[in-house]
Amino acid sequence: MSSTPGSGPIHLWRMRQEYEGGLSEADLAPDWIAQFSRWMAEAVGFGLPEPNAMIVATATPDGRPSARSVLLKEFDEHGLVFYTNYDSRKGREAAANPQASLVFPWFAMHRQVVVVGRVERVSREQSAAYFALRPRESRLGAWASAQSHVLPDRAALDAEFERVSERFPDEVPLPDNWGGLRVVPDEVEFWQGRRNRLHDRLRYRRIDAGWKVERLAP
Repeated sequence: MSSTPGSGPIHLWRMRQEYEGGLSEADLAPDWIAQFSRWMAEAVGFGLPEPNAMIVATATPDGRPSARSVLLKEFDEHGLVFYTNYDSRKGREAAANPQASLVFPWFAMHRQVVVVGRVERVSREQSAAYFALRPRESRLGAWASAQSHVLPDRAALDAEFERVSERFPDEVPLPDNWGGLRVVPDEVEFWQGRRNRLHDRLRYRRIDAGWKVERLAP
């Protein structure tokens, strides 16, 4: 039991919701990208807020993990792409230990997708093409923020934003330390909640001949 000031006790053990749904092998698309595309379209159609939001977990070479929420911006049969400052914590960890896991937590649909794979940078050209689509203020923010580094206060960040706004009154170029990271999957698991916590977990796993579908115990 835990509590918060000004409120009654919070009994976490009482928080229980039965999940409805099911996922059989016969339901699956022939490959992970078709299945992911299907579920992403259904998440968008369901009206989930930011259905492309995902948890990205990385780790240092000695195994110290970190995780954060990031927005998926592109995906195809080669992998799933998000954009970041390469000098950020996740950027540094991905460079030193190029492995990551992604989780799409679609709670309202009683679903999640878990991806595990290696990390690689996308081309400079691809990063530039996406950067050009961002709002001007977001492009300036990429220059102003030394992501993951310690700031003395908020005023320092705001002052740097104003400085780069004056530096780039017109076109805002792509910073050298900013771009895309692609997670190339070795495993993609589709999780569907079911009653009694007997959930369906179906995983595409990369093998020499292509992909193998396996059912995992919940």
